[in-house]
Amino acid sequence: MIKIENLEKVYKTEEIETTALNGINLHVKEGEFVSIMGPSGCGKSTLLNVMGLLDKPESGSYKFIDTELLKLNDKERSNFRKRNMGFVFQNFNLIDELTVFENIELPLIYNKVPATERKRLVNEIIERMNIVNRSGHFPQQLSGGQQQRVAVARALVTKPKLVLADEPTGNLDSSHGNEVMELLCELNETGTTIVMVTHSSHDASFSNRIINLKDGHVISEKINKNRTEELI
Repeated sequence: MIKIENLEKVYKTEEIETTALNGINLHVKEGEFVSIMGPSGCGKSTLLNVMGLLDKPESGSYKFIDTELLKLNDKERSNFRKRNMGFVFQNFNLIDELTVFENIELPLIYNKVPATERKRLVNEIIERMNIVNRSGHFPQQLSGGQQQRVAVARALVTKPKLVLADEPTGNLDSSHGNEVMELLCELNETGTTIVMVTHSSHDASFSNRIINLKDGHVISEKINKNRTEELI
């Protein structure tokens, strides 16, 4: 599904040049759940941003199914991202002035989905996320775990081929964190492809494969045999 080869990303200021990604190679199968780990500054969030078309590398190749994404112009990148990708961040990024329903509906509005279809899709996902009784609430009326469920629902409402998660349990206690990870695992088991950045080895244990980065390089990978049988 995803084939990244020789990816290079350099950040430059007037005095300093920092190589964030240094010849990254990464392949992700359709339906796989991959965790990216490593110390702060190793390049894992940069890699996720490049995968999500939120940042551009200096060189390399990034193929998503049969499309070379690095050759797309800005408008094409934006449209591809809206159609094919969903995002879950550590900071829930919910809009305080909008209800749960309205927050989840936003990506559908951006994609110009008709109102009747938007209502159907939002109702479908809030039932799946078990937050039907919170649909009229505002974010500040929810627990952290409930807010992250809303964020996951918003990421999934467009039925993306790929979900990118950046430290999705970082602002949650262990109980709510486990709840979110179990939810992501359930989604993956239905066929959703997930790539997650995490510092937590516990969270990474839910994935099929763990990629370790250091200084912008892939230094190792580990297969979780308990969760890869169906992909082999």
